[in-house]
Amino acid sequence: MTTTPLNAVRYTAPILDWYAEHARDLPWRAPEATPWGILVSEIMLQQTPVARVLPVWREWMRRWPTPRALAAEPSGEAVRAWGRLGYPRRALRLHACAVTITERHGGRVPDSYAELRALPGVGAYTAAAVASFAYRQRHAVLDTNVRRVLARMITGVEYPPRSQTAAEVALAESLLPPDAPTAARWSVAVMELGALVCTARNPRCADCPVIGSCAWYRAGRPPHEGPPRRGQAYAGTDRQCRGRLLAVLREADGPVEKAALDVVWADPVQRERALDGLVADGLVDPLEDGRYALPS
Repeated sequence: MTTTPLNAVRYTAPILDWYAEHARDLPWRAPEATPWGILVSEIMLQQTPVARVLPVWREWMRRWPTPRALAAEPSGEAVRAWGRLGYPRRALRLHACAVTITERHGGRVPDSYAELRALPGVGAYTAAAVASFAYRQRHAVLDTNVRRVLARMITGVEYPPRSQTAAEVALAESLLPPDAPTAARWSVAVMELGALVCTARNPRCADCPVIGSCAWYRAGRPPHEGPPRRGQAYAGTDRQCRGRLLAVLREADGPVEKAALDVVWADPVQRERALDGLVADGLVDPLEDGRYALPS
């Protein structure tokens, strides 16, 4: 039987109590949320704030409430509905997931970590999150927020390593409550604490339920000693150019002429590079007549 170290309770209990009072009312956390809705939310929330995800998630679930409903449509419709969430390859992965779930799992999102991990584009984090949040299983769920909270609370450093380490996984597993449903709630609670209180910039330590046990706070909140952590640039990048090109295709009723793409980005070299990248990623189909379309 798996047990939780006795000293873990001084962290888990206050954070669980805090979550019970301060958790955001999000639709994918509602009792009626389906495993499919939770899987969709987890993929949409990768590198994207909740405020931007909410309207897209609601529309997505209205249109495709089940994996079977999405699998019945072309992958290009998933790209169109993705809108401006960014990183649109996630839309293709969700469509591929829907097809796999429909064909191999009878339309039901699998409940085992191994089967979830085998879905197209589903990594270790997403598999653990869906197994925990949809099926109330006991898994260490390590996203950016959780890693930051644990780094500060236990390790005493401002930020975790850039890449996840085995030591971080072992630490997260050591803090999991032994009861599976409680462990699942703990995973979302510590994630919420990182999103609302123990934020990357300007953490609100005075509002933290474990301020007295936080190693980083007790050490005087020492600053990060590694390389500067800069946000990703967007303006003028290939990523912005790709977004402009995809926007033309999303808003069109059908295939578009090359000229319609050329007018949205002035630099022809960068524009062609971005377009080639979209084609290579399967987000755009070049047609034999020279026009372009979302994938069919």
